[in-house]
Amino acid sequence: MKLYFSPSTCSLHPHIALRETGLPFELVRVDTRAHKTSDGRDYYAINPKGYVPALELDDGSVLTEGAVIDQYIADQKPEAKIIPPAGTLDRYRVQEWLNFIASEIHKAFAPLFGGLDEAKELARTKIAKRFDFVAKRLDEHPYLVGDAFSVADGYLFNMLTWTQHTGIDLARWPSLQAFFTRMKERPSVRAALAAERS
Repeated sequence: MKLYFSPSTCSLHPHIALRETGLPFELVRVDTRAHKTSDGRDYYAINPKGYVPALELDDGSVLTEGAVIDQYIADQKPEAKIIPPAGTLDRYRVQEWLNFIASEIHKAFAPLFGGLDEAKELARTKIAKRFDFVAKRLDEHPYLVGDAFSVADGYLFNMLTWTQHTGIDLARWPSLQAFFTRMKERPSVRAALAAERS
């Protein structure tokens, strides 16, 4: 498999999922402004949407959308236990969190990467309300779906990394800050961050 990624973007969480499973994969860096891969290919030819992540499977087919890629990766190695089995309530809980993060947190960051000051303040207010909700969950459990890491936690961690560059102070949410610190110590997270820096 090939994971098309760009550092400091939302391709980090599928990268973490791959490292959690131990599945073999190749990282392919994408210049998201020029829409070119590191070897000069037109990224639009790989992913017509033009953004990362994209996961190219061994048969040449391509999956896009990080929350879907996370689930695909997790299902390739069920023994890694980073997503509950299909059909279980816990699986739906993970999917519920993945969808919430994608629609309510991830997209809310958009104005902070190039909007007007007024739009940025509105975005920070909206994100804070979403973080209030997530923090209540993490006040009671170490991970989003209980006591064990899942792909939803990787996605949340990815979003929390963006707070460092957008004027959002995690100290307001001690449980989120503790989660963030705990996640940075996971071997998969450390390996993914190191690989994306190189």
